[in-house]
Amino acid sequence: MTSSRPAHPALIALGAVGAAGAAAAVWGFGIERYLFTVREVTASALAPGSAPIRVLHISDAHMAPWQHRKQDWLASLAQLEPDLIVNTGDNLGHRDGLAGIRRAFDSFAGIPGVFVHGSNDVNAPSPRNPFLYFAGPSGKSRKPAPLLDTGAMDAYFTDELGWIGLNNTATRLTVAGNTVDLFGVSDAHRDWDQLEALPAAIDGLGERDAGASVLGVTHAPYQRILNGFIDLGADAIFGGHTHGGQVCLPGFGALVANCDIPLDQAKGLSTWSSEGHTVPLNVSAGCGHSIYAPVRFACRPEATLLTLTARD
Repeated sequence: MTSSRPAHPALIALGAVGAAGAAAAVWGFGIERYLFTVREVTASALAPGSAPIRVLHISDAHMAPWQHRKQDWLASLAQLEPDLIVNTGDNLGHRDGLAGIRRAFDSFAGIPGVFVHGSNDVNAPSPRNPFLYFAGPSGKSRKPAPLLDTGAMDAYFTDELGWIGLNNTATRLTVAGNTVDLFGVSDAHRDWDQLEALPAAIDGLGERDAGASVLGVTHAPYQRILNGFIDLGADAIFGGHTHGGQVCLPGFGALVANCDIPLDQAKGLSTWSSEGHTVPLNVSAGCGHSIYAPVRFACRPEATLLTLTARD
C-alpha cells in the first residue's frame, strides 16, 4: 500500500502566488488595455452666469497604425457632442502613428479644440526598464530617439481639424457662447515649457472680458507648472502624461506618476491650490501606452467628458 504526503504549505502558497501573477498578466496585457471608458465629471470653474461647457479631454494615445480598436473608440467619442476638445499630448507612438490618429480624430473636424505636445509627439518611443520609474521621473534616453513627423501632425490638427496649438502660447475662443482664454506649455517633462513666455502671449490677446474664463493646458502636470498656471489666472487646469500610473494597486491607486504630482492626483478630477487660490485639476489617465509596455492594470484607458459649470 502506498501513501502520499500532503503538499507543503509553502509550495501551495507559491503556486497560488504564481497563478495570481499569471492571471494578472493575462488581464493587464490581454484584456484591460482594451477596456476603453469615458469618465464623466463636473466642476465649477467658469465665470458666474456662464453657460456650461462640455470638454472632451483626450490624452496619451501613443498611437500605432495597427491599433484599430483604440482608433474606432476614439472616433466614436464625437457622438458625445463636446463643445471643446482638449488634447494634452503624446499622440504618436510609432513613426507611422499619424495614419491611426487620422482614423481616430477625423470625426472631430469642426469641433473647437486645442492641443499641446508631449515628448512622443516629437520623438519615437524607446524601450525602458519599468522599474526605473520607482526611482523618480524618467530621464532622457542615452541614445537619441528618432524624430517623428511633428509638422505633419500639427498641420493635420490645425488645417484639417481646426484646432489651435497652445505650446507656450495662448488663444481666445468662443465656446458654447462663452469667451474662453486658453494658454498652455509644451512638455515640461522634457523642459520644453516656457512659462516665462505666457504673460506676453496672454497680453497679446487684448483686454480680457469680465465674463471670460481661463483654462490652462499642459502635458506633464509638474507642480511648478500648476502653480504657474494659477498665478496666470487659470480657472481650471488640464494635464496628462502620468497614464494614471498605468499599473496600479487595487484599493491604493498609482504607484508612480513620472512627475512630481502627488500620487493620489495622478489621475482624475481633483483640485490644486497655490497662493490662496484653488482650481479644478483634471489629469487624464490617457487611452494608450508605449508599444514597449502594452499593459494596463487597475487603470483603464480613458477619456474624460468634463462639464465645466459657472461658479456661484
